[in-house]
Amino acid sequence: MTGKTTAPAAHPAPAAPKEEPTPAPAAEQPLTPENLPAMEQSTAPTDEPAPTPTAEATPAPEEGSLAPLPEPQAPAAKPEPEKPKAEPPSPPLSLAVEEVSENSVTLTWKAPEQTGRSGLDGYVVEFCKDGSTDWITANQEPFLSMRYTIQNLSSGEKIRVRVKAVNASGASVPATLEQPVLIREILQLPRIRVPRHLRQTYVRHVGDAVNLMIPFQGKPQPQVIWTKDGHPLDTKRINIRNGEKDTIFFIREAQRSDSGKYQLTIRINGAEDKAIVEIQVIEPPGPPQNLKLVDVWGFNVALEWTPPADNGNSEIKGYTVQKSDKKSGKWFTVLERCTRTSCTISDLIMGNTYSFRVFAENASGLSEKAAVTSSQAHIKKTKTVYQSEKIPQRDMMEPPKFTQPLTDRTTTRGYSTHLFCSVRGFPQPKIIWMKNQMEIREDPKYIAMIEQGVCSLEIRKPSPFDGGVYTCKAVNPLGEASVDCKLDVKDHPLLVPNNQAKLKPCVASPVSSQSNLSHGFP
Repeated sequence: MTGKTTAPAAHPAPAAPKEEPTPAPAAEQPLTPENLPAMEQSTAPTDEPAPTPTAEATPAPEEGSLAPLPEPQAPAAKPEPEKPKAEPPSPPLSLAVEEVSENSVTLTWKAPEQTGRSGLDGYVVEFCKDGSTDWITANQEPFLSMRYTIQNLSSGEKIRVRVKAVNASGASVPATLEQPVLIREILQLPRIRVPRHLRQTYVRHVGDAVNLMIPFQGKPQPQVIWTKDGHPLDTKRINIRNGEKDTIFFIREAQRSDSGKYQLTIRINGAEDKAIVEIQVIEPPGPPQNLKLVDVWGFNVALEWTPPADNGNSEIKGYTVQKSDKKSGKWFTVLERCTRTSCTISDLIMGNTYSFRVFAENASGLSEKAAVTSSQAHIKKTKTVYQSEKIPQRDMMEPPKFTQPLTDRTTTRGYSTHLFCSVRGFPQPKIIWMKNQMEIREDPKYIAMIEQGVCSLEIRKPSPFDGGVYTCKAVNPLGEASVDCKLDVKDHPLLVPNNQAKLKPCVASPVSSQSNLSHGFP
């Protein structure tokens, strides 16, 4: 196949026209400028029609008057678009061993980045023994699949493998496996089991220990290889301990220089598995720069600054702004997690002088130092004249008016009762209680009270004689008002005469009934 792929590239131009310089003695007559185009036609185009213009070029010096100069220039422009077609494809990508058995090896790869204008015809797989340069073509014809198994290999033999991409212009530069493949059966393919917390960026602080254990599997015992950004590890700082089923990555005190992408490779006879662990070692950032007091107006101050020069190997999450007045000298936080590099501080106290400082913050915390304003902000006192608001006086004078009247009540002899009503008025009215239009004066049987405009009259242990019409009268300089109610005092049910008939059957003798009457019972 290699011969077939190189054959189209080995067709530079048909050599036959070059062997026909026999009519060159006729071309040796270009003593005149008319013979020059005939010479260009014989050299520039490599196709077979080239000899025909050379034959016509012999009579050109005889005629002398003909000038076929524009005709030979047209074919000279035709070979230019043919040049891009002579571009072979780029080599295949990610060549790897998928499986190894006692007499075969299976390869996989990815398509090349450039296939050429003519398109990709397929791939050619070649192999040779380790230490030899005699490459053997595994497939007779190019194929488009990106997976191929080389059969009929000898067990225990080490071979090298390479793959070429082929198109009409030729074969690409081969993609070759870095290590030779040992042909023997792999009982268990290598596989890395990356812990969940290592599938994202592993963040540690400066000075912390880094201790990672990553399990893997594979039989026979796989080869374990650690690299950092494509380079071997610094064994003075990083300790690697490999076991049968896991590998341990240990750094006693992490530094920012330990940040990077670490690649773990598990390899068995050319078959391998890879995993990338990204470690980020961070520390607090430096202080912000160029803190300026931009403007002071009223009770407000405007500040501006620039991000710190050192972000502590972590993204800046925000800024903390603090203020300090000249009198107390204490710092108070006014803004936290400010994401911008400018802010406005308000509600400052008139007459005070303030200083300001700003801290930067990242995932590790606040910066150890802060940027402090070089100048102070003085909040000037403003002259203000207080003018009391003129409130129009309201006439609060009001004659008495009952908002809640008295209600008729019925009570029982011997049980105290209360009468209620409410009144308003200004000035506060005088309350007079009357019974049957007769004023109730100082009598221990009655207790009159007024509180928050609520008037009450307590009648203690009333008798039927206390029943009647009660009046509450309110009087002030603007007028008077009154409300009435009727109070009915009834005897106890046992004292009603209608019950005498019911009690007669219970009387034992006239003597006992007289004794009952003497005690007030019927």
